[in-house]
Parts: sequence; structure tokens; C-alpha cells
Amino acid sequence: MTDGIPARARGALPVDPSWLALPAGVLVAGAVLQFAPLSAEAARMLAITLFCVAMWIGSPVDPWFTALIGIGLIGVGFSAELALTGFQSPATWLVVVGLLIGEAATASGLAGLVERTSLHRMPDRIATDAVAVYRYLLVVLSVGSLALAVLVPSSLVRVLILAPILKSLGDLFTERSAKIGIFLGPLFATYYGASGVLTGSLANIIVTGLVESSGGPAISWTEWTLWMGPVMGIGRVVVVVAVTYLLYRPRDRDAIDAPERLESVSASPEERRMLLFLLVGVAVWATDFAHGLHPLFGAVVVALLSFSPRIGVIDHEAIGETDFSILFFLGAIFAIAEGLQRTAFTDLAAETMLSYLPSDPSLPLVLVFVVVVSMSLAFVMEGMAVASVITPVFVSFATSAGIPLVPVAMIESVALNAYFFPYQSAVLVAMLGLGVVDTMELSRMAGLCTVATLVFLLPIQIAMFTFLF
Repeated sequence: MTDGIPARARGALPVDPSWLALPAGVLVAGAVLQFAPLSAEAARMLAITLFCVAMWIGSPVDPWFTALIGIGLIGVGFSAELALTGFQSPATWLVVVGLLIGEAATASGLAGLVERTSLHRMPDRIATDAVAVYRYLLVVLSVGSLALAVLVPSSLVRVLILAPILKSLGDLFTERSAKIGIFLGPLFATYYGASGVLTGSLANIIVTGLVESSGGPAISWTEWTLWMGPVMGIGRVVVVVAVTYLLYRPRDRDAIDAPERLESVSASPEERRMLLFLLVGVAVWATDFAHGLHPLFGAVVVALLSFSPRIGVIDHEAIGETDFSILFFLGAIFAIAEGLQRTAFTDLAAETMLSYLPSDPSLPLVLVFVVVVSMSLAFVMEGMAVASVITPVFVSFATSAGIPLVPVAMIESVALNAYFFPYQSAVLVAMLGLGVVDTMELSRMAGLCTVATLVFLLPIQIAMFTFLF
């Protein structure tokens, strides 16, 4: 009741509308089981998939809870081995270890070092000019955020590490537009720019894991960085900086509280050790062409060093404070993908997709098709759920069409890191939840960055693949 008026009298729903996802999921699953022209096993697997997708879209419960339901249904409907197959994937454990690294990076104070370094290196001559300071901080912090994508293998963790710094630096400005720009620019740089680093984005990790588990090639960290880093890493950060400056910047050159001049920017012992540990991890990832180890093992080295007695930067008790619920989400995604493949649904879907293309499709046409399909599905389900459903189909599709899988996987990951609305991505939801920007401001930023990526960067990336494959 509000102002003496009962909720029902004001027209409010007596039940949370998100719970409508439950009957919707049941109805869709039932319709598939009853009417889909598929084998019994394929229909059963597709029904479980669509039920989970409906629940993930409506979100009446947390995504991990829906994932746990999905794992249980797969176990009952098929086998425990299939239900638990996702927990065998190195990609799943790379994300989990990445969460531990994020906890260690936060505890070490490494984020504070970024803020101190940015202010220390700022030229004195611009300290009282709001426009000049804004340009300087936007560029420096965005570049630093991309560098952080190389060091910390989780976009969500990086956002949570950077957010307090960006809010603090935004307080230097008295205009709201500048505060929003300093907040959103670097966060989008570390999120969108992560497409250029294999370990920088959950989409990259899941797509490459699914490709490999579906019989495709294992894509190395260095191979991904060489192919994607220049355009979808550096190029995307340039686009983010340009879009941010176009949308949000100070108008009044006096709209600033001049920052204090820092005489020293020396790092604490914990900060230095954490930075060294992260660089060790990068060294392991960057030399995978020589040792052939999965990126998981580089992350494991960093986590072990960070939590080691005496030399580490964080106490073991911090593990108990880490939210590992995403483990169930990832487990369900990989189990669904494996189930759709085993029941031959992916082959059928791939054949259907091929029927809409010429008999001998060119690589550019296929890559554009991959982007359109991936982004279309991302409007109705969370991006990682899209990956679980469509990646095995793309693998079968590309194999049948004689198209190399490496560019297909890379372009799909770009599409799954290109959003318009917060509901499409857990990372965007986290940005919104920090209370600095509203939905319209975040959607405007995401939409323009995505459009600019599709218009300017995607043709360049596709041209590179066409020329070199």
C-alpha cells in the first residue's frame, strides 16, 4: 500500500510479472515435445533448452538457479554424464579462477595504483581546464582499461574493480555529463575492447571452448590476439573513446575541482607483487604457441601466487566471500550445447541455415550471416545462452559449407559482445546497478558503440579474414 491506495486498486499486478516466464517456458517446452518434427531425444533436449532460455529471459529466479534446474532435467532426461559435462570444460574453470584473480587484484589495492598513476602523470598546465583534463583522463583510463583486460580474465570483475576509481575521478568535475563519460568510457573500453583478447571476455572463452568441444580447432591465446587485437581490441577502444566524447563531455572549462598534485606514485609491496603475478600469467598465455597449455593454466599460476602464504596478497578466507554461482550457469551452457549436438539437433539446424544461403557461400557472406543470427538471438536471450545454443550449430554449418572455423568463432564472439540494451548482458546490468547512470544513458552508449563497431570495424575485420584465410 502507498498513500493509502491498495496496490491492486492502482492497477499493479498481484504477482511479479517475471514469474510469467515459468508457465511460458513450460508451454513452449510442451509444444516442442508434442509437435516438433524431431526425434524423441532431440525434442526432449530442445524442450529443456527452451525452458531454460525462457527462464533466463524472464529471470523470475537468479540465472544460476535456472541453470541448476536445467542440469537436473538433463540428468533425469538423459544421463548424469551429459548433465555434468560442462564442469569438465577448461573454459568453465578459467572463469572460476578468473574470479579468484579479481578478488586478489581488489585486495592488493592495484586499482588505487591506477588512479594515482593517472593523476600523477597529468600535465600541470591542464589541471584547471575541465575539457583538457577530461580528454586526458578519458584516453589514459580507456587505454589502461584495455590493458587490464589482458591481465584480469573477467569483464564483470574488471568493471567492479574499476568502478570505484572512475566514480572518484568523476567527482573532479561539476558537470554530470563529464562524470558519466569518465565512468562509462573506460568501462566500455574494458568490456567491448576485450573482444581482442581471448581471456578478456566470457564470450570469447565460451565460444572457443564450445568450438573445441564440438570437434573444431583449439584457438590459442596468441592466435586470437594477433587476429583480433588490432581491430576488435585497439580499434574498439578508439571507437568507445570517440563515442563517449561525442555523447558525454564537459562544456564549461571551469567546471572542475583541480586535483591535488601527487609528488609520489610509488606502489605498495602488495600492489607490486600483484602486478608481477599478473604479468607472469600474461607470459604463460603469450607463449602458448610453444607449450600448448590452455589459458586456464596461466590463470591458475596467477591464482596460486596470489593466495600463497607469505608471498601472496590475499588471505585464503577471501575464497569464502567469492560468488561462484556463475559455475552452474556455465555448466548448464556447456551441457545444453553438448546435448543439442549429441541428439543431432545442431546438424539439422545447420542444414536448415545452409538452405538460406547459396550452394557455395563465400567467407564474407557466412561471417555476416553469423553476426545477424547471433545478434538477433541476443535480443531475446542473454548473450551466453545464445552461445550455448548457436555455437555448435555454427560449427556444423561451417564444416558442411567448407568454411574455416577460426574466423567464424571470432566473429561470433564479436557479435556476442555487441549489445543495445542492459538486459542483454550481465555486465551491462552490473554497470546499471552501480547507480551512476540510468537505463537510457547506458542504452544510448551501448547502442552507438555497437553501431559504430558494425559499420566501421566489422568490415575491416571481415576483410582481414577474407584476405588471409
